[in-house]
Amino acid sequence: MTHRFPLKEIARQSGLSTATVDRAINNRAHVSPQTKARVAAAISELEGQEGQLSARGRRLFFDFVIEAPSRFSREVQHAAEQVLPRIANAVCRPRFLAQEIMDEDDVVSALSRIAKRGSHGVCLKARDLPKIRAAVDRLIASGIPVVTLVTDLTTTKRIAYVGLDNQSAGRTAAYLIAKSIGASAGTVLTSKSNSLFLGEEEREVAFKVTLSRLCPKLCIVDANGGSGVHFETARIIQTVVEGLDQVRAVYSMGGGNKTILEVLKQNALRSDIFVAHDLDNDNRTLIEQGNLSFVLHHDLRVDLQNVFHAFLHHHKLVLEPLETPISHIQVVTPENIPPLTRRL
Repeated sequence: MTHRFPLKEIARQSGLSTATVDRAINNRAHVSPQTKARVAAAISELEGQEGQLSARGRRLFFDFVIEAPSRFSREVQHAAEQVLPRIANAVCRPRFLAQEIMDEDDVVSALSRIAKRGSHGVCLKARDLPKIRAAVDRLIASGIPVVTLVTDLTTTKRIAYVGLDNQSAGRTAAYLIAKSIGASAGTVLTSKSNSLFLGEEEREVAFKVTLSRLCPKLCIVDANGGSGVHFETARIIQTVVEGLDQVRAVYSMGGGNKTILEVLKQNALRSDIFVAHDLDNDNRTLIEQGNLSFVLHHDLRVDLQNVFHAFLHHHKLVLEPLETPISHIQVVTPENIPPLTRRL
């Protein structure tokens, strides 16, 4: 495993001991594949943070725990790397733990490990479940602040929620579909990655209320679950659409849009309108090809700026509190796709 960083830096970034890092790098015995993967990830993170490594000032380590498809977690990490050079108040060093599916115990175990090794803050995207809420409150009680990203845990003592206005997003999706389809009848397919992500739940409720008001003749059919990953999403969508003879519109709240389109095509179905979230690489390609009608996009760089601001204010390194943690929605069409930003 090649690298150009001191063992101590890799150990701090990975949360492992220097001895464990040394064994992993030198392919010695009794090192698990998970540990090797963690060390490799730490080296990759350090490569993205090289500008910060030589900076002087107070060093703060922040942990990101994200349950999401890899296409989204990669975007979060890239956004963090773009934001870091702009932070002058401290040297902020993010550590990432991202998995496409994390059950309740996985998240609790991850938060427990962070509490044991120490952290200056945790940014969390996780499902709203009792054990996770309890683990978050234990972190906070131990002095580690928590910020929720994109989807919230409203009953915890987290210091901030950062992300888009999910209710506004749901209403916007309904408005776009209503204006595109008009007053005609038909079926609208909705898809969430998981009903326990509060952000998606808020989008769905606002969408259904608004669309029922604007287009009462439309029938909404739900295809929820799948976590935005291919196999499970395909299975769920297939189960729902195999009895349909038409789909007028799709509102995808949780991703997996390539899979949704594939299953619709396999069933000889084509939606007139397809509204999705987030301009990740997959969705950028799909909207450039005309397979998506609208993408409700928000700038993750703004979200990550807000995450770090909330943490720095908590540690009294910035005076002003976080005033606007909510990101504005940009409606992207095939005619106004923003250019790719340079990744550091």
